[in-house]
Amino acid sequence: MDLRTMTQSLVTLAEDNMAFFSSQGPGETARRLSGVFAGVREQALGLEPALCRLLSVAHLFDLDAETPANGYRSLVHTARCCLAHLLHKSRYVASNRRSIFFRTSHNLAELEAYLAALTQLRALAYYAQHLLAANQPGGLFFDGDEGLIAEFLREYVTLHKGCFYGRCLGFQFTPAIRPFLQTISIGLVSFGEHYKRNETGLGVAASSLFTSGRFAIDPELRGTEFERIIQNLDVHFWKAFWNITEIEVLSSLANMTSATVRVSRLLSLPPEAFEMPLTADPKLTVTISPPLAHSGPGPVLVRLISYDLREGQDSESLSSLVKSEGPRSLELRPRPQQAPRSQSLVVHIHGGGFVAQTSKSHEPYLKSWAQELGVPILSIDYSLAPEAPFPRALEECFYAYCWAVKHCALLGSTGERICLAGDSAGGNLCFTVSLRAAAYGVRVPDGIMAAYPATMLQSTSSPSRLLSLMDPLLPLSVLTKCVSAYAGGETEEHSDSDQKALGMMGLVRRDTALLFRDLRVGASSWLHSFLDLSGHKSHTSSVPTAESMRRSVSEAALAQPEGPLGTDSLKSLTLHDLSLRGSSETSNTPELSVSAETLGPSTPSDVNFLVGPDDAPEAAKAQEELSTKDRGCGVRSSFPEGFHPRRSSQGTTRMPFCSSPIVKNPFMSPLLASDSMLQSLPPVHIVACALDPMLDDSVMFARRLRGLGKPVTLRVVEDLPHGFLSLATLCRETRQAAAQCVECIRLILAQPAPPAAPPV
Repeated sequence: MDLRTMTQSLVTLAEDNMAFFSSQGPGETARRLSGVFAGVREQALGLEPALCRLLSVAHLFDLDAETPANGYRSLVHTARCCLAHLLHKSRYVASNRRSIFFRTSHNLAELEAYLAALTQLRALAYYAQHLLAANQPGGLFFDGDEGLIAEFLREYVTLHKGCFYGRCLGFQFTPAIRPFLQTISIGLVSFGEHYKRNETGLGVAASSLFTSGRFAIDPELRGTEFERIIQNLDVHFWKAFWNITEIEVLSSLANMTSATVRVSRLLSLPPEAFEMPLTADPKLTVTISPPLAHSGPGPVLVRLISYDLREGQDSESLSSLVKSEGPRSLELRPRPQQAPRSQSLVVHIHGGGFVAQTSKSHEPYLKSWAQELGVPILSIDYSLAPEAPFPRALEECFYAYCWAVKHCALLGSTGERICLAGDSAGGNLCFTVSLRAAAYGVRVPDGIMAAYPATMLQSTSSPSRLLSLMDPLLPLSVLTKCVSAYAGGETEEHSDSDQKALGMMGLVRRDTALLFRDLRVGASSWLHSFLDLSGHKSHTSSVPTAESMRRSVSEAALAQPEGPLGTDSLKSLTLHDLSLRGSSETSNTPELSVSAETLGPSTPSDVNFLVGPDDAPEAAKAQEELSTKDRGCGVRSSFPEGFHPRRSSQGTTRMPFCSSPIVKNPFMSPLLASDSMLQSLPPVHIVACALDPMLDDSVMFARRLRGLGKPVTLRVVEDLPHGFLSLATLCRETRQAAAQCVECIRLILAQPAPPAAPPV
């Protein structure tokens, strides 16, 4: 049923039900039912033109005709789901309103909840029109200045959200997902109560999932409490809640349902520098230093998973790196014969908003990958924010990746084909690790598989980000807190009342945050260098020991003593010298690989978010057709006269809008990388979710790569939430989506790199 027909049918039914209940006398219930259907009629008639306008231009923002996906389409689809539910409910009421079995109170509560959702969706449609008018042709992200962006986001977060977390929870997703979302939401609000009472142990968190009956039977109460939690609790709460799956009982249950593997060992890589050959000239090497940012050199934890025991995996060299996991530690079982080394290796980087989870959380689906692909998998346990903000995670992932390339024989692989794979924050790190490998001039992976990656960490808005208003797994306030923590900005002190509510544990968290803030302030010297646009800092001949502990690997490499260009040892060559030498001796050395400029933010002229030349006139024409009112600078001017969306009753939202220049760094927001940097990436395969607030990150990143002629594919799964890999065993839809990720990895490992497409 098309949108116009659906709206007309809903309006007709609403008018019929409204007339019926208006004739039932002055009773309160009849009056409320009549009012609900009057509201449904008003909101449906107001919403339909806005959705039609968005749908008429949505095709201009697709990657290609075979991949019809972007935030505008997702917003229209979500609104259609709400309209379809109201249409179904209106038909039910019209057919059963005279029956003695008609549950008046239940149906009234559900209609009121979905009317509230429809009202908020209408507001989102008007916000999307505002974005369409304000952005450059073809751009999905808000292009206004920082003041306008902040105004837009502050206005957006005042919208009421509780209606989406009660009876309407997960209405936009496949029905098989909704019971899981309900369980998660009940557990979250119950865990929030324990958190307020300083009962933050993971055992208490697990028990809270089963002791929250009042939230299960009262959806409105659950929605109100859910909204309060996502707006007011800090990143430490989300870190604790997301790590629930790592407690012994739940992780054991998850492993019981996953594939059985021969090898699952946690390794601790010592913080020792090693040499890597340059791809442009293997006779030259570059030193890969251990991670240094914020806390100095330290070991990097990785988990090796292999379905078969392969040569090298039981060697003494690898066994010396094994880190005990207590009673849960898995030992290698005796086997008559080892399997030969695999030709391939998968290096995995887990998601978790940069603040939570480890490889243990993602172990169930990684075991399935190991079984299906028949290759060893090395999953990296990088340090988490806010204790270890950017670029610590990047440094550790890059170090572990280089170690895996150099020591692949110990991991049971010959290393002929290497795939980087990650989800969400891990997808971001896959891209930035590859960019860093190119910057160092070492081997880049043969391909990247990124599932629903975050490529734009700057505080901004896009059509798909508007969906965070109703997303129970990825609300906007939670996104901004995670990004702020990763950027080093999650150090705000709680108010006195908050401290009293949190008690001693709250004070401990505050003091810990202040400690790491002081460490970050002490490390500001190398951060300024990391963000320096000029890239012309002079190299010093010596580096103080105390300062070197607070500098990134990249800066340490750039600051090595200069030497003659005639030697092959990296100890006598700086990266700048290698750049000069590589450009003079070899023509295929990427300019990016050893350029200091790549470590700073991209200049605006380097980043092109515009549509291709064929679509630009149509996009510009579509924007010209927008009314003058849509182009108003004021965000509230997006609403027509007489329309007032519902506002949150939770007071001021504690949501840090990170405005630090560091979020514009291409090693933090790869979507902002220059064309020359993106040219160095290997073939990229992205699997995104149509209803994910991060969808536009994937679409815009794929469009940029496609415009540069880089091999890239984008697969978009329908009706699933962000993080479906962790739900792979939940239902048929999540299994099919996870299978698409496996298929992308298989393409990278089994086939040579496809030829680059011509630039658009």
